[in-house]
Amino acid sequence: MRGLKGKRVLVTGGAGGIGAATAARFLEEGALVSVIDRDARARSLIARQLPALSGALDADVADLKQVQVAFGEAVRLMGGVDVLINNAGISIRHQFLDITPEEWGQVMAINLTGNFYVAQTAARHMIERGSGVILHTASTNGVVGYPYYADYNASKAGVIALTKAMALELAPKVRVNAIAPGYVLTPMQRAEYTDAMLEEVNQKIPLRRHAKPEEVAALFAFLASDEAEYITGHVYTIDGAETTGGLASR
Repeated sequence: MRGLKGKRVLVTGGAGGIGAATAARFLEEGALVSVIDRDARARSLIARQLPALSGALDADVADLKQVQVAFGEAVRLMGGVDVLINNAGISIRHQFLDITPEEWGQVMAINLTGNFYVAQTAARHMIERGSGVILHTASTNGVVGYPYYADYNASKAGVIALTKAMALELAPKVRVNAIAPGYVLTPMQRAEYTDAMLEEVNQKIPLRRHAKPEEVAALFAFLASDEAEYITGHVYTIDGAETTGGLASR
């Protein structure tokens, strides 16, 4: 991609799944990359898998102080942050009537409030520097209804609304977009679904499979690149046409 070599990229939730694939893709493009993740074991693993990383930093994005410290360390390690991939998130599969206040709070704290904390911290840095790109991981869950994920759906709808507001306010210096993946075969997805459930999902997707994390990473790379310098304020779905046909496709 044009314009990614030498860019300084920070990926939250970067030690696994989409985040790890995205970190690897930006390294392949010649960028400097640091990741933030609260999972110590995953950080240790990603540091071994991607030895070219500038840093594998510890922070819970739901804690503003931790975010600010980790972001400052990323700036120190790389000399600045040009691109933020705001990817950290969790999901809990449960029926709406069974969601506890604690579970609701946990999902919102990481997926939406944490997203805001990191985005605002990065945006202040980028506005001061005069340029930057912020990309959020949203979800098709934030666009259409999915059962058993009411809290996750609500959090991702919030990320989409946040993306659009940020794009308007931060232009022309900072571009802001979001990617809304459908089903992606990540460790988080694999842990929640049996083989039979995965196959059932595949049968309702026109391409008959889950996305690969690397395919989402490729879209992040494009949106961060100079190839996309007129693209801001939008959400890009990558779901194998799963949501294209509504009820007819299911």
